[in-house]
Amino acid sequence: MIAIVDYGLNNVRSVANALCRLRVEHIIASEPTPLRQADGIILPGVGAFSAGMRALRAAGLDIALREAAAQEVPVLGICLGMQMLAAGSEEARDGAPGLGILHHRAVKLPPEVKVPHVGWNRVHIIRSKCLFSDLGEAPYMYFTHSYFLPAAGGESDLAVTEYGTTFVSALREGSLWGVQFHPEKSGHDGRQLLRNFVQLAGRGGQ
Repeated sequence: MIAIVDYGLNNVRSVANALCRLRVEHIIASEPTPLRQADGIILPGVGAFSAGMRALRAAGLDIALREAAAQEVPVLGICLGMQMLAAGSEEARDGAPGLGILHHRAVKLPPEVKVPHVGWNRVHIIRSKCLFSDLGEAPYMYFTHSYFLPAAGGESDLAVTEYGTTFVSALREGSLWGVQFHPEKSGHDGRQLLRNFVQLAGRGGQ
């Protein structure tokens, strides 16, 4: 069973529809209990960092996500969802911390490019790590974001994308996976990535 985290501000229905097309058993979870019973968790996200974190905390979903990470349950953060797994974001002018599961901090795209970054762009795969199985070396994925996680150059970086700078478009730390793009809006390749994550969840993230 895959649990899709619903904190009231994210694009849950798009992800659920994508899983329906893949015939994947899933549940939309707006409270912690389903997360504690799931084989894998998807944390989608759109909108502002601080508002997203407030909504997670209000529902107790932040605690359940940290518990899942500690128990090595596979978690996939999408767009803002990936950024909220990190320590924080420049966007949070109120200083709101992220979940702190990833040791990253989101920063704003450079001023010389149009912000937000909206549309299709290449994802240059560095390490396949199963998440990119059957996707080729540089698939196109759909992006819509103003902030990003800088490329660290370490083993956690799975893919990077160029838009005014080089940023991490996919990463992995332990049982946590993150993508800056929206696989649920990225056609066949996006569905394949979701299929790969579901298969990883079924194998405990291996």
